[in-house]
Amino acid sequence: MMKKKSIPASKPFLILFLCQIISALDVPLDSKLLEELSQPPTITHQSPKDYIVDPRENIVIQCEAKGKPPPSFSWTRNGTHFDIDKDAQVTMKPNSGTLVVNIMNGGKAEAYEGVYQCTARNERGAAISNNIVIRPSRSPLWTKEKLEPHQVREGDSLVLHCRPPVGLPPPIIFWMDNAFQRLPQSERVSQGLNGDLYFSNVQPEDTREDYICYARFNHTQTIQQKQPISVKVFSTKPVTERQPVLLTPTGSTSTKVELRGNVLLLECIAAGLPTPVIRWIKEGGELPANRTFFENFKKTLKIIDVSEADSGNYKCIARNTLGSVHHVISVTVKAAPYWITAPRNLVLSPGEDGTLICRANGNPKPSISWLANGVPIAIAPEDPSRKVDGDTIIFSHVQERSSAVYQCNASNEYGYLLANAFVNVLAEPPRILTPANKLYQVIADSPALLDCAYFGSPKPEIEWFKGVKGSILRGNEYVFHDNGTLEIPVAQKDSTGTYTCVARNELGKIQNEVRLEIKDPTMIIKQPEYKVVQRYGQVSFECIIKHDSTLLPTVIWLKDNDELPDDERFLVGKDNLTIMNVTDKDDGTYTCIVNTTLDSVSASAVLTVVAAPPTPAIIYARPNPPFDLELTGQLERSIELSWIPGDENNSPITHFVIEYEDGLHEPGVWHYQTEVPGTQTTVQLKLSPYVNYSFRVVAVNKIGRSQPSEPSEQYLTKSASPDENPANVQGIGSEPDNLVITWESLKGFQSNGPGLQYKVSWRQKDVDDEWTSVIVANVSKYIVSGTPTFVPYEIKVQALNDLGYAPEPSEVIGHSGEDLPMVAPGNVQVHVINSTLAKVHWDPVPLKTVRGHLQGYKVYYWKVQSLSRRSRRHVEKNILTFRGNKTFGMLPGLEPYSSYKLNVRVVNGKGEGPASPDKLFKTPEGVPSSPSYLKITNPTLDSLTLEWGSPTHPNGVLTSYILKFQPINNTHELGPLVEIRIPANESSLILKNLNYSTRYKFYFNAQTSVGSGSQITEEAVTIMDEAGILHPAVGTGKGYSEILSATSPVMHTVRPTFYKVQPLYPRIRNVTTAAAETYANISWEYEGPDHANFYVEYGVAGSKEDWKKEIVNGSRSFFVLKGLTPGTAYKVRVGAEGLSGFRSSEDVFETGPAMASRQVDIATQGWFIGLMCAVALLILILLIVCFIRRNKGGKYPVKEKEDAHADPEIQPMKEDDGTFGEYSDAEDHKPLKKGSRTPSDRTVKKEDSDDSLVDYGEGVNGQFNEDGSFIGQYSGKKEKEPAEGNESSEAPSPVNAMNSFV
Repeated sequence: MMKKKSIPASKPFLILFLCQIISALDVPLDSKLLEELSQPPTITHQSPKDYIVDPRENIVIQCEAKGKPPPSFSWTRNGTHFDIDKDAQVTMKPNSGTLVVNIMNGGKAEAYEGVYQCTARNERGAAISNNIVIRPSRSPLWTKEKLEPHQVREGDSLVLHCRPPVGLPPPIIFWMDNAFQRLPQSERVSQGLNGDLYFSNVQPEDTREDYICYARFNHTQTIQQKQPISVKVFSTKPVTERQPVLLTPTGSTSTKVELRGNVLLLECIAAGLPTPVIRWIKEGGELPANRTFFENFKKTLKIIDVSEADSGNYKCIARNTLGSVHHVISVTVKAAPYWITAPRNLVLSPGEDGTLICRANGNPKPSISWLANGVPIAIAPEDPSRKVDGDTIIFSHVQERSSAVYQCNASNEYGYLLANAFVNVLAEPPRILTPANKLYQVIADSPALLDCAYFGSPKPEIEWFKGVKGSILRGNEYVFHDNGTLEIPVAQKDSTGTYTCVARNELGKIQNEVRLEIKDPTMIIKQPEYKVVQRYGQVSFECIIKHDSTLLPTVIWLKDNDELPDDERFLVGKDNLTIMNVTDKDDGTYTCIVNTTLDSVSASAVLTVVAAPPTPAIIYARPNPPFDLELTGQLERSIELSWIPGDENNSPITHFVIEYEDGLHEPGVWHYQTEVPGTQTTVQLKLSPYVNYSFRVVAVNKIGRSQPSEPSEQYLTKSASPDENPANVQGIGSEPDNLVITWESLKGFQSNGPGLQYKVSWRQKDVDDEWTSVIVANVSKYIVSGTPTFVPYEIKVQALNDLGYAPEPSEVIGHSGEDLPMVAPGNVQVHVINSTLAKVHWDPVPLKTVRGHLQGYKVYYWKVQSLSRRSRRHVEKNILTFRGNKTFGMLPGLEPYSSYKLNVRVVNGKGEGPASPDKLFKTPEGVPSSPSYLKITNPTLDSLTLEWGSPTHPNGVLTSYILKFQPINNTHELGPLVEIRIPANESSLILKNLNYSTRYKFYFNAQTSVGSGSQITEEAVTIMDEAGILHPAVGTGKGYSEILSATSPVMHTVRPTFYKVQPLYPRIRNVTTAAAETYANISWEYEGPDHANFYVEYGVAGSKEDWKKEIVNGSRSFFVLKGLTPGTAYKVRVGAEGLSGFRSSEDVFETGPAMASRQVDIATQGWFIGLMCAVALLILILLIVCFIRRNKGGKYPVKEKEDAHADPEIQPMKEDDGTFGEYSDAEDHKPLKKGSRTPSDRTVKKEDSDDSLVDYGEGVNGQFNEDGSFIGQYSGKKEKEPAEGNESSEAPSPVNAMNSFV
């Protein structure tokens, strides 16, 4: 290596001196001139500084140089002269400095190991090459060693050491098995930068006896093999999981030095179970974008083209579910010298000044040293014109003897730079390089540029003259350029003539003459004009020009800035363009362009085509078919087809369609070949090999297509190898261990010959494997078995036949089959946003474990229980899918105050991976739903009883109920609003001290700690004061202070201000339903005019279908909906006919399995007591009559008894069908449904009493005598009658009630 101590730094006067330096000469790149000028040597090609050679081949050390005169070459070896003539094995190439060491004829490469340097020298100086270090490559054998088998417990870490032999250059390491198959690597098993094989944790499948490390030495193309290593994994249950521990590097910190411009490789490999995941960060900064790459499953950090800015601390973090470990690598980037300003060749004239500047940078800062002709400048021959100042050499008043080649050496501990730059002092008389008598032609009023390229040293001065004896040209009408060119900005006719360029310096003078001719401009003296022409007419555009007589013009016509259509109707003349038989397509802009060698002009006009005037009716028809088809000019790949057109039938033929039949592959099937304009009757057709062609022609006009012509004679083309390969080649695995390669087969005529087959080739991508190929028959699929799971493959499919192969196909990328993902997402976190919405986060799984195309993540979540009810229900799992590599998602529609669980799974094209551990989370309280019902019963003069049900969805812990109520007077005005807060554990309340015969409106809702829920409303009326006592009006008298609740607030009476409200009558309220599996009982309460006709409307809840309508017979307040679907939610409402817009609010119910309905205590119902009294009275009368008649000895005929049973007062029947009430036989034994209501005045209307007595019992058992008389019809078991029917807890059946009167 060349290293010299730097000269002291530049002096301050250098800046002033450099400002006065005259610029160096520019040598024109003229080949003839360069051959004539003297030039110091320049190294043009040399071997690399560090040259590793193959010891089995000849050593070639390159050194090429140029110069004038041609340089001679010499070499040094290890710093001393290398005498080539004394070594028979070494020769130098003719006219070159390149050495050839003959190794193949007995020489040994080791004998020529050393440092070589080439010198190229001529009379003007000497250039030197870099120091070229020659070293033969080495590929030593592996040291013999005894390898003990490795006994490893499942889950433990393991390192298999490679320790390859030291070679030159270092070998490439890889691990394979006995079958020469690369060992699969993953996040768990991978190869380190040192070649060792690391196992983060071993598994039973790692047991094998053929772990083999290979070392490949590229220079010698040899591979060395280590002895196989045996690994046996023994299992212990359970396998103990462990925190990450770094296998390499060891400790918590380490250091790394890298050179600027190199590739920085940092490595961290960790042990642990589960397998740790590696992450890299740069402390105090970011990893450089676009230059950072992760390799070896993120265990290796790779930064390319590093610079000093990449120095710093890099931390690798290994993490698994049990913990993490980290290591900090302190990186320092140093730099071998690199150029800031390399010295450049300098060409000077005698007496001129110049500088050579050599500036380099590095870390540490490099030292600069100079050499002259290969000798350190300190001991080189002195030159008075030269002064060295640090990194600059200053030349003053140079002479020819100052010519030399200077070398700048910039070096530090990491390398050196060596640059040659010559100073060439030339004393040359002027030379003019522009050819003599060169002719320049220019259009008048345009600029003219006359060249005078020159060279001389010193730099010549240039002068221009017009004519041989003219005066020197000066003035503003001329521009003189530094390169010698004369510019006449506006050339006129009188500028024509001969111009003389004179170049002179102190060594001589030379001149050269050029000629200038001024030409007249080209003009269009008659331009094309706007034209309007009728369809099928003729039009002509003129374009008459005037031009210089010495110039040859060319005229081009364009249509819409494009070439004219290739149509015989367009005729281009000398001065015009004519269009025959004009059609609508000819509409457009036509441009005439005139070009000469010096100028160009153009003019345009528009053509408008209009319809022709009406003419007598002409019959238009499709053309007749062409005929007389003829094939000529038969070649292997083309043929000429000609024909005679048929009659066009008054509509011009627009084009001909040529079709072909392949009699060899598809006889009888005609294919489109091409089409030609209607004016053309000959076409050159391209043919494919191995096709038996027949052709036919179809003529087309505006009316339609003709019949096809008769087929031409057949022409069979010769076979050839295929021209193309199959399209749409794909590789997609159908199973985890295969690769299915598919393609689109070539069609028959594409085969180009018999024996069509396909060569299917594949190899694993990014693995240094050879192509595997197989030839298959004419199919479209091939399955490769035994592939690794989901790895990329390069695939190509090439067609071949009996004559050869198609061109080399392009490669496509496919993937072997997918398998289910291996790993569940980790670090699942849930953030509850509100009572119905939560956000779930998870860490993405490593892409390697996906084992397929990542499609997204699925979140399974389900409600475990409600926190307010503490009751579990059937678990219904909800699934949300998040596409792509998303790591979070929102869970909407949650129920408040509930406990949920969720897990996350990754999804690929094969399916779902394992679920993450279930994550439990809870939603906070929300506001409750409305109370399930509000009933107002037991109206008295001054009190009402309120009963309610708790909310269906409490959504939290109920804290209280809020009751608000206000009176409504006879003019429907609202009184003051009173509010009561009721404890949450109450379900009823008695309001006292109310006004008699007054309607009240109630508002009722529940509360949790979050707030109030939605409210329900109800109205009720206190009964009238029958004693005639005058009570205060609404808003006066006593307040509502006496309420049966220990925590009730005291209410104060206020005189209300009344507001007008909408009248309340008529109205339908308290619509209730009792649903079974296929039917539902609907009941309601009605307030309004008598004799209203009701109807029931119902439909599926949430459906947009129209409501279904059922008419209710009479004015009953109940109805049975039949034929419902089990397990379905329905909506229902009740309306009254003839009352516009009068309907109840909607109610929703759900059908299901028949369940025991709530038993109504009919014994306390007023209608039942009245009915029982009436029945008892009738039976008593009947018994008296029977007793009297029996005493008279008469018989009681059955007919009379039947007539007696037909009494409508005893057995009310429906007028239409005679059945009892609304219920059918199928419902005879069902109890009365919940929700049947009576008016508040407890009166029973006839329409309300249609229930059949059969609903309550089996009737009276009896029998007939032989004479037909009815015996024992009144016998039966007697029961005690309750004291008061209203207080009985159980309602006696109607039959028992009848028996009690016997």
